[in-house]
Amino acid sequence: MRAWPGSLTARLALLFALLTAIVLVVVVLVQGHAVEGHLRELDDHELAGKVTLIKNLLHHAESSETLSRRLDDAFIGHDMLAVVLRDAEGKVVYALRPEFFGEPQLADDSTPGATTVWDRGGKQYLGLETTVEALDSLSRPTRLRALVGLDLSHHLLFLEQVRKRLWIDIFFAAIIAALFALFAAHSGLAPLRRVTATARGLSAERLGERLPERDAPSEVRDLVVAFNGMLERLESSFRRLSDFSADIAHELRTPVSNLMTQTEVALSHTRNADEYRDVLASNLEEYERIARMVSDMLFLAQAENGHLPRSAETVNLADEAAALIDFYEALAEEKGVQIALTGEASVTADRLMMRRALSNLLSNGLRHAFAGSMLEISITADTGLATLAVSNRGDTIPSDQLGRIFERFHRASPQRHRQGEGAGLGLAITRTIVETHGGRIGVTSDAGLTTFALHLPLASAAGPETA
Repeated sequence: MRAWPGSLTARLALLFALLTAIVLVVVVLVQGHAVEGHLRELDDHELAGKVTLIKNLLHHAESSETLSRRLDDAFIGHDMLAVVLRDAEGKVVYALRPEFFGEPQLADDSTPGATTVWDRGGKQYLGLETTVEALDSLSRPTRLRALVGLDLSHHLLFLEQVRKRLWIDIFFAAIIAALFALFAAHSGLAPLRRVTATARGLSAERLGERLPERDAPSEVRDLVVAFNGMLERLESSFRRLSDFSADIAHELRTPVSNLMTQTEVALSHTRNADEYRDVLASNLEEYERIARMVSDMLFLAQAENGHLPRSAETVNLADEAAALIDFYEALAEEKGVQIALTGEASVTADRLMMRRALSNLLSNGLRHAFAGSMLEISITADTGLATLAVSNRGDTIPSDQLGRIFERFHRASPQRHRQGEGAGLGLAITRTIVETHGGRIGVTSDAGLTTFALHLPLASAAGPETA
């Protein structure tokens, strides 16, 4: 069984009410003790005053009859006061409400000057016994024992009523504090309820909703900012996923359509073996195109999830570029493009992945270079970074397309689309490889000169190591 309610608002209200009650109880106890002490001081002062009054009356009294009369006159209206005067033999000289005192107080062995408290008849009394000077019937000095008592019932009743009233006030104060805390917590947690409501209504079609950050309290503003950031990332991811799904459907539609068309034509009538062989060879090209596309998509998916197995070794960019130039030499001669390589630098990377990135840039440059132009590969090293730039003369990439050229299935223009059979994944793969190795890639295109630049950390002096 849970000791606390599950609601955070209820918990705050309960804690606030409990804290208020504890503080008020402590205040009441402290103040009650102070009031009791003050009342006791007043009672002691009143007893001392009555003793002083008795001493003055005894000093001026001429006889016992005169003393009794003057004492009765002095104590008129003092209904809570009791006085007993006794001589040395214990004989009562004067008595006012002697029923207030019990046998222990009237005993001869009581100690003069001591203040005592006793209960009698359901009431509490405070008494003081002392010795006073008086004149006997022959006008001789004599000593009398004076016992003065004070009924404390009115003080005790006052304290009891005050305590009851304070406990009732504490009870209602705790309830008011709980209601106030409930209202404050309910209002303060409103942003959390809005977060919950927004999260409950989220779907792939409703990712554009945002929570107002300006009205959120400072305690939950970070949560609201983080939640809006999460929605922003989700919306961006869903948008990319939607675009990716549409693009891949579009890209796969062409080879699948070609396969279906060629197969339907081949089956439309009987053909000889050479004709069927030609159809199968054409279909194989489409299958290879689909396989490359699937392989590239799998590579990107593994890279995004950090599942690319790679080894770290020192890779000489000039050597890798020279090897790729030899590989693409035939294609370059066919298009009438010359390739120039300058510079040298080494980086710590996976050799096969780096070769794939360079191959993508080189094939992209050859595919879009003008016939008879020069494709330049320059390698430089500066401030801990190696830069490999591939420049070619060709159609200028529109400035509004430069920011999206590394997206999947994106082509800068219809003219560039018609040049080649690429699926639009090469540059996305290149960017992924470079970023996986802690680098970055950029592109510029102006006046027919397009340059792709890779920036990678230079190889450390420690040499190759395995990641």
